[in-house]
Amino acid sequence: MPLLDHLIELRSRLLKSLLAIAIAFGACLYFARPIFGILVRPLVRAGQGKLIYTQLFEAFFVEIKVALFAAMMIAFPVIANQLWKFVAPGLYRKEKRALLPFLFATPVLFAIGACFAYFVTVPLALKFLLGYQGDIGGVTQEALPSVGNYLSFIMQFIMAFGIAFLLPILLMLIERSGLVTREQLVSARRYMIVAAFGIAAVATPPDVLSQFLLAVPLILLYELSLFAIWFTQRRRNKTGAETAPVEPLEEV
Repeated sequence: MPLLDHLIELRSRLLKSLLAIAIAFGACLYFARPIFGILVRPLVRAGQGKLIYTQLFEAFFVEIKVALFAAMMIAFPVIANQLWKFVAPGLYRKEKRALLPFLFATPVLFAIGACFAYFVTVPLALKFLLGYQGDIGGVTQEALPSVGNYLSFIMQFIMAFGIAFLLPILLMLIERSGLVTREQLVSARRYMIVAAFGIAAVATPPDVLSQFLLAVPLILLYELSLFAIWFTQRRRNKTGAETAPVEPLEEV
């Protein structure tokens, strides 16, 4: 296709993706309060029954952010489908078969990471952080988180863990593309451990527990990626050996 046709096709795919986001945003804005009610459940279970807002427009913008956040999650399958339709015509059939499993696994792994953050990491982090309340030298220390602060807190956790759980897909893709080998990834294990704690320090709130809760799954996912690469390599080698043509014997 000429360059202009590619640009027209890209514009069409972008408009359809934006339309899906806009429709999902409209629906999520109507249900913004119930959605935010789901997001605050870990805070309620941790014993904190009050959220405040110190600026008049803060609660309004929180509902906008909640609706946009939920809309991006809901519209992701449509966005991924439009991306695939734009890329797929330029791929060979073998490349399509290789990429399709990764395309389907991406939302599943992201959802697993988000659920891990919501059900495991956030409650533990809240229990630790809210544990500083109480009487200190005759002065009562009480946590009064704002709605905007808490929304940023839980969204940061969900996005960080959702993206972190995509690590196996990223490593398997770069290995399949030939950029790195499994042996290179194995030899870089010690650097990955350091990088995991560095990523956790940037992607989570500045407390040791939150960073530890992200760094450990990252390291485990790296090891899982190495095993998955080994397994797929073994399967490819076995399939290649079975389909390889047999050379005829030369007559003496």
